[in-house]
This record gives sequence, structure tokens and C-alpha cells, in this order.
Amino acid sequence: MTGSPPRNPAFADDLHGVSPAAAVIVAAGKGTRAGGSVPKQFALWQGKPLLRHSTEALHAAGLSPIVVAIPEGWDEEAAKALAGLPVRLIAGGATRRASVHAALESLAAQVPARVLIHDAARPVLPAAVIEALLVALDAKPGAIPVLPVVDSVVRGDQGLRLHAEARDGLYRVQTPQAFHYPAILAAHRAWSGPSEAGDDAEVADAAGLAVALVPGDEALRKVTFAADLETTMTPMLLPRTGMGFDVHRLVEGEELWLCGVRIDHPKGLSGHSDADVAIHALVDALLGAIAAGDIGDHFPPSDPQWKGAASDQFLAHAASLVTGSGHAIAHVDVTIICEAPKIGPHKAAMRARLADILALPLDRVSVKATTTERLGLTGRGEGIAAQAVATVVPA
Repeated sequence: MTGSPPRNPAFADDLHGVSPAAAVIVAAGKGTRAGGSVPKQFALWQGKPLLRHSTEALHAAGLSPIVVAIPEGWDEEAAKALAGLPVRLIAGGATRRASVHAALESLAAQVPARVLIHDAARPVLPAAVIEALLVALDAKPGAIPVLPVVDSVVRGDQGLRLHAEARDGLYRVQTPQAFHYPAILAAHRAWSGPSEAGDDAEVADAAGLAVALVPGDEALRKVTFAADLETTMTPMLLPRTGMGFDVHRLVEGEELWLCGVRIDHPKGLSGHSDADVAIHALVDALLGAIAAGDIGDHFPPSDPQWKGAASDQFLAHAASLVTGSGHAIAHVDVTIICEAPKIGPHKAAMRARLADILALPLDRVSVKATTTERLGLTGRGEGIAAQAVATVVPA
């Protein structure tokens, strides 16, 4: 399906040309502990909904079908979050176990040999963990990823320490958890414990199923509280870079403006605004860094209000959009391409003017110039071109 990640050929031999490994993703909670206006599984993380990350990993590993249990009434949001991925959406239950049971029942007509059950709140799902789980199912009816408990463990009561507990043989349990499908379906159907089980391994244990332990991964951390979402997201936010280019014709009877500085020259640049080719390139670079279109989208030349307008207001507007997107401008670099006028005598003033408009320290603004060795329209003195690069970072 278009937009889906490629499948991992490493699992081809293991699947033997059939479809023995299905997946269930539990995403039916309301995520109230994480706060926010939407359940946490639909919150953006690293540019995608939290739910989409692990779904893509399971699909890339070749698991099929993938059933996603979602909150009632969130079908449209879920479909948008998983667009392009071959998934089946079902309404979840009142508890996690009920959601898993419903998802397993939806697979009953296909009877896959194995199934992996995963929590949407664990967005990073290493392929090595999936492979280890599938291999473990060759010997046992169930397998779960775990990490050893490395900190000291104590038992307490009413805020007071009672005594230490031995940590030997203690593990932190993660998902996905893998099972022979008929066995775990029967275990859920036979469940008679509390209304909610801690995980599917508990359901399997109640049914007498042996569950193997395989090495987990620290990357499989669970997003539970708002602080978890914030600390998980912050290191993953990356700088963005945009590039801009513009060219204008030199004509008589026009003023020449470059980087917001008026330069005495026999000819000026022709354009709907003041035709400051350097600022126009920089505006496009900033807009590109935040994927906000180009200068023509925001200041169309067909609009008479921009006729003869000073381009510094275009740049100030682009800077405000960067700030509004949650970013800050880290650095800008402009290169002016022309035979004349000589840019060197004006570079200091140009840098200072751009820094003033963008409210940046001078050392984060670069202005350079070059020629085309008398080749092309700039070499013949017919016009001036400019290119710019802008880097923005999460604020």
C-alpha cells in the first residue's frame, strides 16, 4: 500500500510463504495520565502520531494482519494516524485485557499460527526484539521481552522502608508479547481472574502456558505521563534546514535593495515589491525550514498591496511563522550572485540589517557574494540572483 514502509526480508524465511504471525496493538486507552487534548497514542512524536511508529515497525517486520484496538468514537483520528498502512481497526473494551480479547477474537476466522501483542505507548520497537520473540515461539507457547532489575529493591509501607528485597531473578516486562495464537485466545476466553490482568503473560500464566523470557531493549520505554512524553520527545526533535533561491532583472529607473540595504547603482532590480532578491531567497529558506510554502503563497504578486513594498516586512513575517511553529532561527546564510555592484563594501551593513530584522546576534547571520565568471544572466549584468540557507531548531 502506498506510503507503507518496506518489509524486512530478514523475516521471509521465518514466515515460510504463509501468514503465521499476526499483530495486535492496544491503543484503546484515553491516555488521561499523559494529559493533552487527544489520547496519547494520537499525539505527535518525532513528526508522527505515537501509534504509527510501532505499527510501521510491525508491518516492516512482515506481520499480518495487524489489528489495532482504538477508543470508541476515535475512528477518524485513528484512520488519519495510520493512513497508508494495512491495518484493521476495532473498538476496544473497557480494560486493556478486554481490548486484547476483542482483537484476538477478530482474528479467529484466519487463525494465524502466532500473534504479537503490543502497547501503542511504546513507540520504538527494535526489529531484533521482534525476531527474538518469534524464534522463542519455536520452543514455547509464549515469549516476552524483559530487562533485568539493576537497582536495589525495597518493600515499604506508609512511606517507610520495611526491608530490602532480593533483585535476583526480577525483571522489567515490556511488549510486544508473543504467543501461539490458539493458545492465547483460549487463555483469554478462559480468564477468570480480576477484571484486568497486568499483561497478557499473566493471562497465559493463569492458563498454564509456559512463557519464555527474551532480552528486551531500553528503547522500548513506555510513555505514561505527560513528563514521559516530553522527555521522550525532546531529544528526538531535530533541527530543520530550508533553502531559497531567487533572481530579478536589473533595469534602469529602479532602486537597488539587497538585504534591506539601499545601494547606489545605475540600475535597480525589477519586481512587484522592492525586488530585494537576497531577502526573497532568505524568506523562502525560512518558510522551507518549517514547510510553510513559499513567498508567493504569503505575498502573491497579484495582490496590489505588495506593489513596491519593502521586503523587510516579508522577512519579519517569515520569522514570526518560525516562532509560531515552535522553532527558533539558529543561523542564516545568504549568497548574492552578481558581477556588479561589488558586495564587499556593503556586507557589514547587510549582516547588521538582517540581524536586526530577525532579532539575531550578528554571529548567526552570514552574507557572502560570488560571480558566475561573466557567464549567464548575472555574468552579462542582466540581473542579480541570490540563494539562502536557514537552520531552525526546536524552541
